[in-house]
Amino acid sequence: MIIAVDFDGTCVEHDYPDVGLDVEGAVDTLKALVAKGHRLILFTMRSGKKLEAAERWFKERKIELWASNRNPEQEEWTESAKVYAHLYIDDSALGCPIMFIDGVRRPVVNWTKVRQQLEYDGVL
Repeated sequence: MIIAVDFDGTCVEHDYPDVGLDVEGAVDTLKALVAKGHRLILFTMRSGKKLEAAERWFKERKIELWASNRNPEQEEWTESAKVYAHLYIDDSALGCPIMFIDGVRRPVVNWTKVRQQLEYDGVL
């Protein structure tokens, strides 16, 4: 399965342009997805040095990315800028479970609930 994963508010707390603190459960769940054979696309508005910082976050945590902001396979059949994936995990996506952290004004992804849903659906 190809899974597009947002960064700010999803993998880390909102602190753009800096990289925020890890959102609880993100690293373990993302590692489990890769271990299960799923391909991760970092799907973010970041570009340039800010994108490199996000990619470094994945590398430092030993989470393999298949691509960033693009699906290499879709170039064979479309020139669309929309990244094709089977699943999108994004704090701004309708239906994505979110939670509020004390003192933080924007919600982040609730990875405990995401993982439960992935397990229920047989993805993990």
